[in-house]
Amino acid sequence: MSSTDDSIALKQKGNTAFASHDWLGAIDFYTRAIELNDQDPSFYCNRAQANIKLESYGYAVVDASKAIELDQSYVKAYYRRAVANTAILNSREALKDFKTVVKKEPNNKDAKLKLAECEKIVRRVEFLRAIEVEDSPSAFEGLDIDSIAVESNYDGVELGSDMTPEFIDDMITRFKNGKKIHRKYVFQIIAAVRNIVYDEPTMVEMEVGKGHQLTVCGDTHGQYFDLLEIFRLNGFPTASHYYLFNGDFVDRGSWSTEIALLLYAYKWLYPKAFFLNRGNHETDDMNRVYGFEGECKAKYSERVFKLFSESFSALPLATLIGQKYLTLHGGLFSDDKTSLEDIRKLNRHGQRQPGQQGLMMEMLWTDPQTMPGRGPSKRGVGLQFGPDVTKRFCEANGLEAVIRSHEVRMEGYEVEHDGRCITGKSGCLDGLNSF
Repeated sequence: MSSTDDSIALKQKGNTAFASHDWLGAIDFYTRAIELNDQDPSFYCNRAQANIKLESYGYAVVDASKAIELDQSYVKAYYRRAVANTAILNSREALKDFKTVVKKEPNNKDAKLKLAECEKIVRRVEFLRAIEVEDSPSAFEGLDIDSIAVESNYDGVELGSDMTPEFIDDMITRFKNGKKIHRKYVFQIIAAVRNIVYDEPTMVEMEVGKGHQLTVCGDTHGQYFDLLEIFRLNGFPTASHYYLFNGDFVDRGSWSTEIALLLYAYKWLYPKAFFLNRGNHETDDMNRVYGFEGECKAKYSERVFKLFSESFSALPLATLIGQKYLTLHGGLFSDDKTSLEDIRKLNRHGQRQPGQQGLMMEMLWTDPQTMPGRGPSKRGVGLQFGPDVTKRFCEANGLEAVIRSHEVRMEGYEVEHDGRCITGKSGCLDGLNSF
């Protein structure tokens, strides 16, 4: 069998792995095929699609670009590069590729739909930039919550000036049954939590005392029933059972408002026992592309989204557990000199959105890698950091480990970098009882 035949066989194995949703296995087979024959554009294009499934959008852009370099008529590669660029908010680059796809395949209905969506995003971004005001007024300005009347036919538990377990229990049931809570209560919850988290430091420092328990949870992404299952398995929040949700509460899933409101309600009920870190999806740009803005408008109003947006920008960026475990959504930094003290000093209120560079962006976006040193981001945003970077940071700051989420792990969580980097996604890391 020739090397060409061998590479085709590896591609077929990659396709089989992909069909089984084994994205990492598929990437391995496609990579081995490329090592035997680096002139076949389909190998790169298929690997690009597997990387898209893993949210490694930066790698996907590189692979699709290589496929286009080898075959400039390869429509599928233009399409996949456009999808990857859309995911990392490079809408203008995506627009060029979608136009190319439609030009080459004028009957491609899916590409036409994606092109129209992308054109809408680009126009919206340009419009928002044109009207952007540096010191825009607060979304809470002029909001007189007390004057809003709750209709007599509202069939839910009433919310007074303080959150109660009874209200939360009723809210959980209402959401399960597809009902909403009254808009007055939505405003109350967001306003109360915005004030609570605004007054918290950029890095919350907490202890887990004797007789108390902490559960750290990764991304929930609008999966309301998954959140309820987490509580069922691990126990519902109490004054002695602490929870820390490490960002990305919203987007993608269609129950994002329900998750945000439930987490906020628990934060209001247990402000010293329930903790929330900001994720890269608690940002305006991501919410516009990945669904939370549209969901808020559909279920409540545009103002509700703006209130959530302002509250998201007030969330802490990290939590230090027992002086030994730094928990943040993304990961570590481009500069070895960055310390816990730099996080403490970061004025997150002076920068509502993370931007494309800087400490806040890195805290929300970076990822670990197996190789030493630092490398370009597989996402196309931020960077990657190796085990030596983690080791130096932990030793310099007296830490046992860094806890993060931000990406898929096949087993739910993974311990890497010689035990110093723990990634948990869409699940929980339990058992941090005392230090």
